[in-house]
Amino acid sequence: MHRPIARVATALTAAVVCTAAVPVAAAAASPFDGYKDQQLSWGSCLFTPAEGSLPAECALVTVPRDWANPGAGVDLRVSISRVKATGERTGVLLLNPGGPGGQGTSLAGDLAALQPAVVEKYDFIGMDPRGTGQEGGTQPEQLGLVCSVPTDRLSKRTDLDARDRSADSIAEHHKAPRAIAEACQSEALTPYITTWQTAHDMELIRQLLGESTLNYLGYSYGTWLGAKYTSLFPASAGKVVLDSSVDWQGRLQAAFEDFPVIGQRQFDQVFLPWMTRTFPEVVGSTPAEAKRTWERVRAYLKTQGLSGDSYDMVFVGMGSSLRWVLGALVFVLGASEIRGEAPPAARSADQQALLDAEAKAKFGVPMARLTAAKVAAAVAENDYTKVGGTRYAVACGDQPTRSATWYKALSNRQGPRYPLFGWAYGLSEPCGFWSDAPQQTLPVLPAAAAGKVLVVQGEFDPQTGYEQARSAIRAAPGVSIVSVDDSAFHGQYAMEGNPCVDGMVNVFLLRNSRPGNATCPGVPLPGETQVHPVSGPVKQTSAQATLAGLPRSALRAAVQDRIQSPR
Repeated sequence: MHRPIARVATALTAAVVCTAAVPVAAAAASPFDGYKDQQLSWGSCLFTPAEGSLPAECALVTVPRDWANPGAGVDLRVSISRVKATGERTGVLLLNPGGPGGQGTSLAGDLAALQPAVVEKYDFIGMDPRGTGQEGGTQPEQLGLVCSVPTDRLSKRTDLDARDRSADSIAEHHKAPRAIAEACQSEALTPYITTWQTAHDMELIRQLLGESTLNYLGYSYGTWLGAKYTSLFPASAGKVVLDSSVDWQGRLQAAFEDFPVIGQRQFDQVFLPWMTRTFPEVVGSTPAEAKRTWERVRAYLKTQGLSGDSYDMVFVGMGSSLRWVLGALVFVLGASEIRGEAPPAARSADQQALLDAEAKAKFGVPMARLTAAKVAAAVAENDYTKVGGTRYAVACGDQPTRSATWYKALSNRQGPRYPLFGWAYGLSEPCGFWSDAPQQTLPVLPAAAAGKVLVVQGEFDPQTGYEQARSAIRAAPGVSIVSVDDSAFHGQYAMEGNPCVDGMVNVFLLRNSRPGNATCPGVPLPGETQVHPVSGPVKQTSAQATLAGLPRSALRAAVQDRIQSPR
């Protein structure tokens, strides 16, 4: 799960769906009847492939604006991509990177390059779901649903800090989520950007591809989407892999509400110890010392023009190695400036290379030339004048929402226990100001489909908590889970280079053998060569061994970074 600013497709093409008179005794017409005879025209894609990615071809699929009433309104167009199987083809594998709001057409080539054994047997199918536009597109009809928020509705303050619990501070924090909710609900397309609608798009894609079943791999919110597709169309679902899972048998919004809890756990139990091993001379040699240093850096950077909220957000949702490196840069820079020293070198050349590369990417200079002023200028407040609407249309529109009063009370409860994001989250959730009721009710996974589903979940994932995945599985007996011990990141399969995880998923996809509940050991954190075990919700076994993992290629890191925070 993420806080993405994603683009949404508003490309509309007029279509008239004519339905002949149906005899009284005949079965009701299928909503797919007017769309399943279209021919896919494959051609070049709009996005620029990442280095190392396999080439893909793209096509546009015409879908109704509203699957509940296909004849009403103008149609939409959804972009899909394909990387053809390199060997004897056995089916297709549809991919989703999460979000809500992630574009997935480029993901097909990326994952195909990372999993050559699977693309030998499957066509990899990427998809830019309705509401996300065409990845790489720049023309108005290729862009997404953007909620335009009037600037006069937003706070003018640049020093917001959710730890300030004054009435004025809370009122200022509420301005952006209220304005975002109102702006997104004013868009005519918003009611039709939901999981229920997208699942129907997926079923049409299956039919257009001529497949009897649709195999699926989804990350993060993509686990919700995949589970709901399987629930709505159990006979059409093939093998379903849900990686970094929400509780798809419960409430989608609960995954966001859990951010403060699981983010604080990762920060305290995994990130801070990693920092003490990497920069003990600056941050401290124990996690407790590092936490006190982190607080001092927070106070110092506030004097340099970086708001408390903005500083905290650097360390929220750190679901990829690149985000960890960014957090380390900001932390070490502030701690060094407080001491009047230059930032020290990392303990290993690999770690230093990661730090310098991220410093150049985010701030334009290597780590040694960074200053607090550069960080404050780059890590600015979010621009809320143009907000991608898919995140809110889906998260707030799939199911009934809580009120702003409820979220304020959640902030009061979570703040003292999970200060990293607990104070801010409950004041910043636009769903608290959402007034539109859901258009459809989403079903839960039927028992007959449980044997088709495999969940993969990291122990310390800061965006979709391990407990969320376990809750879904308890409510869906028969679903299997591969737990990844000591893993701190979001996105496991093909992302971490973990041979245990990749092997189990590939056996399921290639050999029709789904593993039972199993535990894989994690792989070392960035720049390290061994795993440092941490006590958590995954039960450790004495038989587990540390895995070195595959090399952290640039492609692997970039794909994981996109999944943890889709653009």
